[in-house]
Amino acid sequence: MEKEKKIDSKFIYFFGSFGGILFGYDIGVMTGALPFLQSDWGLDDAAIIGWVTSGVMFGAIFGGAVAGQLSDRFGRRKMILAAAVVFMLGSILCGLAPEDGVIYLVIARIFLGLAVGAASASVPAYMSELAPARLRGRLSGLNQTMIVSGMLISYILDFLLKDLPEAWAWRVMLATAAVPAVILYLGVLRLPESPRFLVKVGKEDEALTVLRYIRRPDEVDAELRSITETAQVEKQAAGNTSLATLFDSKYRYLVIAGVGVAAFQQLQGANAIFYYIPLIVEKATGNAASSALMWPIIQGVLLVLGSLLFLVIADKFNRRLLLTVGGTIMGVSFLLPAILNTVMKDANPMMIVVFLSIYVAAYSFTWAPLTWVIVGEIFPMAIRGRASGIASSFNWIGSFAVGLLFPIMTALMSQDAVFAIFGAICILGVIFIRTRVPETRGRTLEDIETKSIPTQKAFASYERAGR
Repeated sequence: MEKEKKIDSKFIYFFGSFGGILFGYDIGVMTGALPFLQSDWGLDDAAIIGWVTSGVMFGAIFGGAVAGQLSDRFGRRKMILAAAVVFMLGSILCGLAPEDGVIYLVIARIFLGLAVGAASASVPAYMSELAPARLRGRLSGLNQTMIVSGMLISYILDFLLKDLPEAWAWRVMLATAAVPAVILYLGVLRLPESPRFLVKVGKEDEALTVLRYIRRPDEVDAELRSITETAQVEKQAAGNTSLATLFDSKYRYLVIAGVGVAAFQQLQGANAIFYYIPLIVEKATGNAASSALMWPIIQGVLLVLGSLLFLVIADKFNRRLLLTVGGTIMGVSFLLPAILNTVMKDANPMMIVVFLSIYVAAYSFTWAPLTWVIVGEIFPMAIRGRASGIASSFNWIGSFAVGLLFPIMTALMSQDAVFAIFGAICILGVIFIRTRVPETRGRTLEDIETKSIPTQKAFASYERAGR
């Protein structure tokens, strides 16, 4: 690698996080495609709509778990490349779905989900291992900026394609997801492997070269020594590392914290908005969902602006503070419509959409980016790939449950009641952050690992000490 032309660090960080585009594009593109698919195939069964929508999340559950383990063996970079190929094929298969081929489309979207899950597990780990401690929140947050940018691009594309014949509109919307996958593949071909992974597999010279790309000259030697020392300690225990290792007293506290944050992010109901906002507007106003495709663009703009705000504040405020503030605002935004509609029987039906926009704004610069920052930085090297995969899987289990159950829930009860349930989950998420998640801002990955806290009592003392 030392003979290769030096790669600019900005290029590395940009394409290192570009995998988020795949994640975001697929979340967004189905929002616009679903109304046309429903009309084209005459879909009115809530369970079928839920499966078509959430098939990607179901596949991602397994893609994240498998990718986490494989990335420990083959490297983060190779897993991102593999995810790009599978995503490209899966997108094309979705666009080629035969008429009334519901089962085919669900299977194709599950296949596509394998790639989405793999990217969601591999990209945060890759970015956190490349980023210096002082900038890790900001650079890891690039992944979220890519996710929401992918969502916004897909929303805009859906809007531009809405005048196509409905049988073509949703197919073209789904198939064009192959384009960012091709771009990702070509970009990642030029990227180096994570220096921490290279040290882990005995390629210290290559790791040194990569660190010279992405660190100041006075930081390189010290960081390589720190990575090497940690890798040597972990290598001694590697033979005894298994899935059960995640729950050893040495790691259990951090695993519960990271996996819990990942699960809460989805159980709080964000994807109910992102997948179903046209249908939510339709139910609130009575207008056709296919005519409400401007609302996803508004949500997408809020998400992008929030992600850019996060890049500015990411390393200026503690992770736990931002998650607490964001989660509280999100919970109140979901609970207030139910309360106000109980008190005000003639309330404007669009009120719920306004409150959903407030939720999205708060989510965009707190829980949305910080979940993946924490997942990328909280797990020790010995279990990082496997633990990141499990966290990704739990995140996708939550996403799958929300995507599948939301149309069923809204068929059985009012939208206000459904979102009130999500609001209560938001408040539970805040309690979890305050009681179970340690602060990680500004600490090196090695420092977080060596100071892993096995008990809540020790954690409280650790925080009071200002560590």
